[in-house]
Amino acid sequence: MSNYESILSAASQMPVVDRLRLIDELASSIPDDQPPQLSDAWLREIDWRSNEIDSGAVATERWADIRARLFAKHGVDGVTRSQAPAWERTVPEAPPRLP
Repeated sequence: MSNYESILSAASQMPVVDRLRLIDELASSIPDDQPPQLSDAWLREIDWRSNEIDSGAVATERWADIRARLFAKHGVDGVTRSQAPAWERTVPEAPPRLP
């Protein structure tokens, strides 16, 4: 069994909460200068969504808010800003919303 297979097997035995945290940490560890190779379908999806944002057809949300909502939905609790991935801790809090 390869090292990858051993790690995957061990990770698959972890509780869902811990697997979600592991996924989050691993995704956060990918250097910005080494993005994954994306399929043509993903590139089209990215273009489509980018165009929707640029046109104002959809609103955006802060990742920290989305992450917190997903973690709450799936029962992942106790994750504070200091426990968040390093890249996320460097993102300033959102400015106050204007009326």
